[in-house]
Amino acid sequence: MKKSNKQLHITFLGTGTSQGIPMIASKDPVCLSSNSKDKRLRSSILVSWNNKSFVIDCGPDFRQQMLRENVVLIHGVLFTHEHSDHTAGLDDLRPFCYKIGEMPIYVNKRTLKSLTQRFEYIFSKENKYPGAPSVATNLVNTNSFLVHDALVTPIEVMHGKLPITAYRIENFAYLTDVKFIADSEKEKLKNLEVLVINALRIEEHPTHFSLQETLSFVEELQPKKTYFTHISHKLGFHEEVSKVLPENVFLAYDGLKIKV
Repeated sequence: MKKSNKQLHITFLGTGTSQGIPMIASKDPVCLSSNSKDKRLRSSILVSWNNKSFVIDCGPDFRQQMLRENVVLIHGVLFTHEHSDHTAGLDDLRPFCYKIGEMPIYVNKRTLKSLTQRFEYIFSKENKYPGAPSVATNLVNTNSFLVHDALVTPIEVMHGKLPITAYRIENFAYLTDVKFIADSEKEKLKNLEVLVINALRIEEHPTHFSLQETLSFVEELQPKKTYFTHISHKLGFHEEVSKVLPENVFLAYDGLKIKV
């Protein structure tokens, strides 16, 4: 893929795993850390270009993330999969829907089925509650598509036995909850400027890359820069882990802003 002439502005809204850090009731030293970089909301990013802004996933911390970053408008949501840490903030789209009307969402068929069951009042066409958010559904499959002149390429990755959707936007890619990716899908990740990918913990996990698995994946792909996200307290302290990472590989943290 050619180098894009669009500059993407990325904000890490959250970089934590499904329970966040600190985890409720945990006495783990990382959960007790006073370093703000060790405090992680559920994983999501804000991507902006050409005065348009989109989020990938909107989990249970979405409202807090929007307030923290003073986001006044978004133009769509790209969903990776149906788990609550990636979707539970759907109702908090309401203030943005009041501004733009129906919120475009980009979602695969299985995730859409889950959302329509869990948020029936949002997707209902009959007797719809007037305060509920409204969405305009765009089904995502294996085909690339344009979003406000940016090329978006869906990438199928395996979250354990669950196939979920990662996204490449121009020369930036966001992969979360990855345990396995087929060689054919890896082809879509060549020549990246920036890769964002999950690195859950040191020990192996049945549905997420461990740190070593992520490092091996990065070594194989060779993006120019890599940022790790979807991090649990079992990965360790931000400052300590950062010291042992290879050149141009970084731990992301909540609020981090980068340009691609």
